[in-house]
Amino acid sequence: MPPPISIFLALADPTRCRIVEILRTGPQPVHVLASRFAISRPAISRHLRVLKQARLISEKKTGRENLYRLHAKKLEPAQNWIGGISSPAVAEATAKTPPKPRKAPAPKIVEITVKPPSTPAVSQMGFDF
Repeated sequence: MPPPISIFLALADPTRCRIVEILRTGPQPVHVLASRFAISRPAISRHLRVLKQARLISEKKTGRENLYRLHAKKLEPAQNWIGGISSPAVAEATAKTPPKPRKAPAPKIVEITVKPPSTPAVSQMGFDF
């Protein structure tokens, strides 16, 4: 199973991780989210855009506010990938399976023929080296 890179990239920033934690409690308008951080509202909007592109959150316009909702099920591919990596059963299975011996390829014999130059070397800027 390939790693879910888009999810990991979206969660690679501490601010976005904190936004996900806040949205666990339920949908929040952007002004409530922005009030929880010491950064500008446009900066929060950029973080929200990254989370939306990764499909971890969605935006719904209600009146004059935009409510952001977490889609926790979208985190499952990352959980499954990490679980597969950290599972003791997987580690034991790979440890018990000996690596297959590899045969060394037969050496190739290559003949090299060097021919002397047919013309004299060209001098560089009037000097022969």
